[in-house]
Amino acid sequence: MRKYLEKLPEEIKGLIKIIRRVASMNKMPAYLVGGFVRDLILGVKNLDLDIVVEGSGIIFSEHLSRALKARLIRHKRFGTATVTVKPHIKIDIATARKESYPQAAALPVVTAGVLKEDLLRRDFTINAMAVSIFPGNFGSLVDLFGGEGDLRRRRVRVLHDLSFIDDPTRILRAIRFEQRYNFSIEPATLKLLKEAVRVKMLERVEPQRIRDDLVLALKEQRSLKNIRRIQALAGFDFIRRGLRPSKKDYSFMRSIEREITWFRRAYSRRRALDGWLMYFMGLIDSLGFKEAGGACKKFAFRRGETKRILSFKKIKKNFVAQLNKKRLSPSRIFSLLEPLSYEAILLLKAKYATPNLQRHIEDFFEIYNGMRIYVSGHDLGGMGLSPGPGYKKIFTRVLNAKLNGQVKTKKQELSLIRKLIGAC
Repeated sequence: MRKYLEKLPEEIKGLIKIIRRVASMNKMPAYLVGGFVRDLILGVKNLDLDIVVEGSGIIFSEHLSRALKARLIRHKRFGTATVTVKPHIKIDIATARKESYPQAAALPVVTAGVLKEDLLRRDFTINAMAVSIFPGNFGSLVDLFGGEGDLRRRRVRVLHDLSFIDDPTRILRAIRFEQRYNFSIEPATLKLLKEAVRVKMLERVEPQRIRDDLVLALKEQRSLKNIRRIQALAGFDFIRRGLRPSKKDYSFMRSIEREITWFRRAYSRRRALDGWLMYFMGLIDSLGFKEAGGACKKFAFRRGETKRILSFKKIKKNFVAQLNKKRLSPSRIFSLLEPLSYEAILLLKAKYATPNLQRHIEDFFEIYNGMRIYVSGHDLGGMGLSPGPGYKKIFTRVLNAKLNGQVKTKKQELSLIRKLIGAC
């Protein structure tokens, strides 16, 4: 494995060298594990280091954070910690653990263990490998379950027959890894997966756990393929009983895919777009407002996520008709679209392919969104106006005038304000 380690960026190799030194000083065998090892072998960039130590992960992380002068977050209850070196580089450290499941689909009972037990509790063979970073056997691969061979064969395989029963979220995870790497689910594993679906294991899991894996699937570059594969293998009853995306829904989601690509290329410096949320909104497009709200509550989405989903559901036909008018003033376009999130606006663009609506939305992003006026409350105060609701009305009138090209400079804005005051 040393040849793989040598190909890492110098920054990551430097970190591993320091981790190795901390492991040696504290006499705690340390290993790179999981997704980092998988991606290391595949040659896929991954800057998040996962470390397992045989000893105390908390104590190890404290020594490491001091050595790196880096921020440390401890999770003492779980024996884990995260050391953040830079915004784009973090090191997750865990005590080697073993786990048992008191019942199917329940959270596991976790206790301290050794490396073999820690690898045995993982989901798939390709994620159950480790690389030693301890002096004496530095760079040696620990592959107890044939993960390297499965990587060569491009297949996803579980470690034991009860894997999907113990943790049904692995159903979604198997599909995610299969689609991400263009692998296939190994035949025996596929049979076990289908049996777990048949006995409705996904519906027995806490919805928040399902949510986390569904969101990860929708964040993948191949989001739409993930959705199709989930429907083919597992269905979407775990969102709402009877939910079956139709051809129309998939057509909508393909349009969503195009609009996400368009926005990210054209406006990469704007705020980050939650593409996964747009795919979810496309997935539940057939649900009514109340049903969509029920899904949000079931999965305990954050308030901002729920708000964006339901704001799109609230859009009526007359709103779309307004936005589809041929002659629409810039101020009217702004007043219609400004209250909506970027996600909701792009969903409108994806759903309604009429030329006028498309042009108005593109103009909004290109010209009107983010437009500001020069005058402020200080200027209004200087004109003898007392702060109050009247400020907002004046600012709105000035902004509309600017959007419509009637004023361009601060001098013109002030002149308009004087006229407005004089007319009162």
